[in-house]
Amino acid sequence: MTIQIGPPPPFDPELAAALDVLGANLPSAVTAEMIQPMRDGALLAVAGEPDLTRDGAFTVTRRTVPGPAGDPGIELLIVAPAGADRALPGLYHIHGGGMILGDNTTGIEVLQDWAAEVPSVIVSVEYRLAPEHPHPAPVEDCYAGLAWTAAHAAELGIDPDRLIVAGASAGGGLSAAVALLARDRGGPALAGQMLLCPMLDDRNDTPSTLQMTGRGVWDRTSNDTGWTALLGSSRGGPDVSPYAAPARATDLAGLPPTFIDVGSAETFRDEDVTYATRIWQSGGQAELHVWPGGFHGFDLLAPQAAISQEARAARLRWLRRLLAG
Repeated sequence: MTIQIGPPPPFDPELAAALDVLGANLPSAVTAEMIQPMRDGALLAVAGEPDLTRDGAFTVTRRTVPGPAGDPGIELLIVAPAGADRALPGLYHIHGGGMILGDNTTGIEVLQDWAAEVPSVIVSVEYRLAPEHPHPAPVEDCYAGLAWTAAHAAELGIDPDRLIVAGASAGGGLSAAVALLARDRGGPALAGQMLLCPMLDDRNDTPSTLQMTGRGVWDRTSNDTGWTALLGSSRGGPDVSPYAAPARATDLAGLPPTFIDVGSAETFRDEDVTYATRIWQSGGQAELHVWPGGFHGFDLLAPQAAISQEARAARLRWLRRLLAG
């Protein structure tokens, strides 16, 4: 049966207005030639590092810990509520950036907002980026950092029974991948996985992917750039590992409770809805939110929009239910 694909869903009116303003500085299509200029800040303004202490509310430390066997060590950025006198939940953060951009401070302000409401210790991993470091380097770095964090939970002030993985976009995809690795390797027992607009499927051929070609943020061309950087010529082929693209996993049983959210007007909509559906079909637990008219990363780029506030509140409600202790 041939699926008729209609026009893309309209953007939420508040988000559309924000996108009109952002569009002047935010390319919708990222190509391989743009990766280094974007890293250098020549094509995209790079904000300075924020005050991660938030005027003393958090302590900030950096640790270099062992990486995957035979590979360099990795840096973990550890941000903890100041003066905590008991073990707290742990939020293991994997940043976004399409597998090609970003560092362990990217998006951490969102987790600090969570930690301000649900006191938690944040551990954000610095992983190697593609294309210089293709699969499996990024996911193995992330897994090595997670394993170290779990093994040193007491030292970090983390309750090992309340450790979750969390990330947005590529970070959401990598979070899903390390959850699969933890299950399959008998690794850390995770209390949950928070997957925000996760990048899960290298095939880049869902109806939402086709609908969003040339529109919004991180369109089909950008997605091709990110996956090709990670996988090279194997992207879209038959032999892609589920630890690179979790949508390729044939078994989603035995995963921790999962939160997934995504906008209806973005590339990743259909693969994310399918991932949640497949977790349910495997007997697992997943909470799925599809925000109408949301573009990729809408709550980061337009945080004051009503729909962004709703999305952020839903995430906090899930965290409170999951991590109350």
